[in-house]
Amino acid sequence: MEALTPLQESDRKPGIGIGVIGCADIAVRRALPAVQESPFHLVAVASRALEKAEGVAAPYGCEAVAGYERLLEQPGVDAVYIPLPNSEHAEWARRALKAGKHVLIEKPAVSTEETARELVALAEERGLLVMENFAFLRHPQHDLAQSLLADGAIGELRAFNGVFGIPPTDPNGIKYQAELGGGSLWEVGCYPVRAAQAYLGAAPTVLGAGLEFAPELGVDVSGVALLRDDAGVTANCSFGLSHSYRSTYDLWGTEGRLTLEWAFTPARDARPVLRLEQRDRETRIAAPASDQFLGVFSAFHDAVVDPAARAAHHHDLVRQAELMARIRAHATAATAAR
Repeated sequence: MEALTPLQESDRKPGIGIGVIGCADIAVRRALPAVQESPFHLVAVASRALEKAEGVAAPYGCEAVAGYERLLEQPGVDAVYIPLPNSEHAEWARRALKAGKHVLIEKPAVSTEETARELVALAEERGLLVMENFAFLRHPQHDLAQSLLADGAIGELRAFNGVFGIPPTDPNGIKYQAELGGGSLWEVGCYPVRAAQAYLGAAPTVLGAGLEFAPELGVDVSGVALLRDDAGVTANCSFGLSHSYRSTYDLWGTEGRLTLEWAFTPARDARPVLRLEQRDRETRIAAPASDQFLGVFSAFHDAVVDPAARAAHHHDLVRQAELMARIRAHATAATAAR
């Protein structure tokens, strides 16, 4: 990214200020460029090491802060984005809410329904928003899929099939550290599970789940979950950290099938393809290019501004945490029974 000239105070955007707690790769590559284009005014970036914060903050002309607590004390910070390791999400979301900040937590937000409900209750008590960042949902390809389904393009939905797998990386990375909330279910499994909930009815049943563990790593490296809603629509969610890259889901109906070929992590300038199969005809539809991270920060800003929009985000956070916890419990029980 080309370096920007540091902003003078008079050049800063007015309005709601946001700070970033942590300098994770996802923040540097996708979140901060999106914040810069969003309605937010980027106030500060925090790291435990000041030098790291300075390097990340410099292109944006914002403050660099050593220590996460100090960022919460920074003047002008009305909201925070938390891309810390999964194990740190709940603690820093709780601290941010108690400090009067709106909170956007990188997925997966928390690992239990109880923690999700606690954070939502704290946010609502203080008139604040807490939101989980599933940026892929803000890409227009998913709105297009919903529209095609509503128009009857594949008839009545019968099944969802979602897959997200990525190749192995450095075994010392955060995603392989159990104590930091690593493992395939939390790292990649949450994507197809969250996508499935956009198509299934409320509170789907977990019919089964399984995880494969790598003893040398101490975390699960692949898994599957089978869900069903009250209408009999099923969802098969497969995921892993030891696979070739695949990021897709399909909707199978009574009259056809719709496949999103790059469902979860399309590049900003990519035009993901939706493939519609109807009897003896196949139609390929290119969705518009879109920065889904800009979409999520725009949605976060909208809900900060409009209190009426917060309830849906709070509901989604609790619903996802509850379903993921049930999947984990089923998988753990299945492993113990082997």
